[in-house]
Amino acid sequence: MEENLKDAAIAVPQPAPAVGGENAAGVDKDDSAVVFDGVTFSYNDQPSPALNGITFSVKKGEFLAVIGHNGSGKSTLARLINGLLLPDKGKVTVFGLDTSEGKNPIEIRKRAGIVFQNPDNQMVASIIEDDVAFGPENIGVEREEIGRRIDWALGAVGMSAYRTGTPSRLSGGQKQRIAIAGVLAIKPDILILDESTAMLDPRGRREVMGVVSRLNREEGLTVILITHFMEEALLADRTIVLNRGEIVMQGTPAEIFLHSERLEAYNLSLPRIGRICKALQGAGIDVADCLTPEILAEEIKEAADCRGIEKREVHSVPPQRAESAHEWDIDVKNLTFTYSAKSPFASKALRGIDLHIDEGEFFGIIGHTGSGKSTLVQHLNALIKLPQAEKRYRAKKPKKGQPAPVLPQITVGPFNLADKKCNFVKLRESVGMVFQYPEYQLFAETVFADVAFGLKNFRKGISAEETEAAVRAAVEMVGLDYEEVKDKSPFDLSGGQKRRVAIAGVIVTRPHILILDEPAAGLDPLGKQEIMELLHKLHREWCSTVIVVSHDMDEIADNCTMAAVISEGAVADCALPRELFKKAEELTSLGLDIPLTAKACARLKELGIEIDTDFTCEDFAGKVISLFNGGDNA
Repeated sequence: MEENLKDAAIAVPQPAPAVGGENAAGVDKDDSAVVFDGVTFSYNDQPSPALNGITFSVKKGEFLAVIGHNGSGKSTLARLINGLLLPDKGKVTVFGLDTSEGKNPIEIRKRAGIVFQNPDNQMVASIIEDDVAFGPENIGVEREEIGRRIDWALGAVGMSAYRTGTPSRLSGGQKQRIAIAGVLAIKPDILILDESTAMLDPRGRREVMGVVSRLNREEGLTVILITHFMEEALLADRTIVLNRGEIVMQGTPAEIFLHSERLEAYNLSLPRIGRICKALQGAGIDVADCLTPEILAEEIKEAADCRGIEKREVHSVPPQRAESAHEWDIDVKNLTFTYSAKSPFASKALRGIDLHIDEGEFFGIIGHTGSGKSTLVQHLNALIKLPQAEKRYRAKKPKKGQPAPVLPQITVGPFNLADKKCNFVKLRESVGMVFQYPEYQLFAETVFADVAFGLKNFRKGISAEETEAAVRAAVEMVGLDYEEVKDKSPFDLSGGQKRRVAIAGVIVTRPHILILDEPAAGLDPLGKQEIMELLHKLHREWCSTVIVVSHDMDEIADNCTMAAVISEGAVADCALPRELFKKAEELTSLGLDIPLTAKACARLKELGIEIDTDFTCEDFAGKVISLFNGGDNA
């Protein structure tokens, strides 16, 4: 890497220079779509400002990425742009309009559309096409033009087939696509995406970002992207790093991401590829910092050639998996499910799932948006009951000459979920469920009351002393100070703390099986790492089986012992991650992706170097180091 790049990403002192001829971003004010001039904003219940005297501007037609740890002020910045929040000090202008003056916010919202992280926060209609039409109707677009915009926006996000459906029956990722379509239909001059692809599968992210990039490139759409996905930030012209409400770094994405030590200083963990590069460099292998797995593979090949390494293969023997007692195995057979059956909105979510999960697994479930993943896991603790377990169920007599229908069956440890007499209360105590965005499960006045709620419901008659001991243990287990947070309102905590409290409320009963639906979605890289470390700690100490639903292939490769692929309501594959991620073409055809280490291995194989790895960052780096050290195995 050229030397002059090493100092390119500059640290920005605070307060930043006032907007005049040239501001913190080096952009002329007259050519700006958005200008922040010494802006400070504080929430009433927070001791320190969410944004503190920041100054920067965004050019018309620029693609700006904003990154930072959870709680750094990114979402506050987005809401200040279109007047949902107003600054305490300083000024925000959008195309010259001051957001604090008169009716300017109404005009600004016609020109600056924002897509939030949680799509449920912006769903307004019971029919999808009506939801997409809501924005254009409110700014006075003619009826015929609204129809054309609905067609275009739904096509852009791959949801045309759902036009007449209802949002309530969509998956989280599908709802997010509709939310994005609703803003695109306004045809704003500025598009603000606040972690808007966090719930999308890899194909969905690629499609949405492809549309956004094309609109930016071809139609001059100004894009402000708040994201934790490095590959998305790489699409931007410029990147800003926020830390505790202040701009601390800015530059091109390459300049930012190649300065890993600075990112770590601002509570942003290294991207996976950065960790691999540092490990190789630490072992004396001359590779440059890289941003893509393909370039990393080429750097490794060049370094191997320079050393004259002739050995081109590194193999290893997969570790032996410990045999479990099988007392808490999960067995699913012929599971089918249709939402709103016998109604115009009927939607078949599961089409005959057959799946076995051994006790002791750290099991991953992956699949495209709307594949049926969440519906499947909600059956495992009978949040969705099997038909024959319903009290009013009566078996239908088969028609003459026809075989009896094959009914779905689920067993979870000692529980038969097809039995009406199953103790479903005890089942749910034994099988804990953490939903997407678990912080939205919070409801009580204090952290203690929220965490204790499930415990008191599952264990009638539990004493106050036993309750306090269990709550204390659960809160401390998720890394929070019990004495500090027990009497606080959970709504006064940071986003990461809320998620930990929600998880504590599930693990307080010490379930045998813990199911988490996208537990790390919307978290910064460090937050994701901390959540996964917590789950491994629980798995080691007392939770026999952990099941994680995720769209993040690297997350599955790094953490899971087995993984199942769900596609169109059926199991497409189930295997060790090291075997599953060798099937790049099959996974891509299902709307998924493969880990960056798998991409690097594929490129290395093309270059004549074959590395057998489990696709974790640590194992991949170890195998490469073994290659350079002349070893057969790692």
